[in-house]
Amino acid sequence: MLRSDPTLRAARLAFANIHPFEAMTTPVTFTEMLHRLLRAEGQGRAAKTVEIYGWVVLIEGATSMISPHLVAKVLGIAPLAGQGVDYFRLAGVWVAGIGLLYVLSGRLNANGFVFATLLDRPLVLPLLGILWYFGMVAGTLALAAGLQDLLTCLWTLTIWRQEFGRGETASTAR
Repeated sequence: MLRSDPTLRAARLAFANIHPFEAMTTPVTFTEMLHRLLRAEGQGRAAKTVEIYGWVVLIEGATSMISPHLVAKVLGIAPLAGQGVDYFRLAGVWVAGIGLLYVLSGRLNANGFVFATLLDRPLVLPLLGILWYFGMVAGTLALAAGLQDLLTCLWTLTIWRQEFGRGETASTAR
């Protein structure tokens, strides 16, 4: 009975800052998206936390690509030799790509992505803990990456609750 109530559905969609069918049917040009990307107009505070986190991850990935020996030394990983350097750089490419995804999604105020990060990031610390337990990841790397993900997730969650906990939309939550 509750699922078919149109007023309840409209209230849920308004709370989530989603206009029914508008997002899927309103054409957006490349120029409009580029303008939104450059200006970040209407960016919510929770999306800003995701953008900032993305910049941190992007810098970490770029640093791993440019100076893998330095990053390995800082993290207490055994000195890289042979193809280990190449694989470490490849991992840096993946990390930088994830950082770029976070930057762009935060910049474009992608609330669905912001919410998805709240579900994903708390899992990183336990998963890295399991990998560390089985000797697959250095403890310093597991702890650094896991705590970074968890703490920034808690930061985003706090802002998300302030921004959307009272039913505000992203554009009015300033």
